[in-house]
Amino acid sequence: QVQVAESGGGLMQPGGSLRLSCVASRSIFSINVMGWYRQAPGKQRELVASITSSGSTNYADFVKGRFTISRDYRQNTVYLQMNSLEPEDTAVYYCNAYYVSGTYWGQGTGVTVSS
Repeated sequence: QVQVAESGGGLMQPGGSLRLSCVASRSIFSINVMGWYRQAPGKQRELVASITSSGSTNYADFVKGRFTISRDYRQNTVYLQMNSLEPEDTAVYYCNAYYVSGTYWGQGTGVTVSS
């Protein structure tokens, strides 16, 4: 079993930056894939970015060039650096861990992009 906890959300003006953190309860090298998803009001949850245990990354088209997923294995933490934020990025951002025993979600952290 894996527990994940997100932090780092908040209110930001358009064009600004935020960094989200996701701390896992076990070594992230043991987790097949860790990802960031988001869910805007009235919309379905969607993949933002993911990183495999081998370090391969994948991004949704709408964040390519703006967001970067990275990890710190010493801290069992995966980050989502979000630059050039747009109002359309407003959503609750969830961390996801795809592990051998199942898929685990955090509680989410809210991001609001508004002037």
